[in-house]
Amino acid sequence: MNPEILTQLVTMKMPFGKYQGYLICNLPESYLVWFKQKGFPAGKLGILLSTMYEIKLNGLEYLLVPLKSMSK
Repeated sequence: MNPEILTQLVTMKMPFGKYQGYLICNLPESYLVWFKQKGFPAGKLGILLSTMYEIKLNGLEYLLVPLKSMSK
């Protein structure tokens, strides 16, 4: 896994939609599941959303805690 992707999960905000302005790491799991069913967008955003989906699905959110504290 590219460490830059993990950093972007805690720094990049959702650019559109119901959760516009939320950090990708703070999106609710239900929203990520919806994207999984409908299809993730192309490009960098899609990679970040699908990565966050997998992290939440597998209960790995704790991996982002140190990155969150570093980005403040």
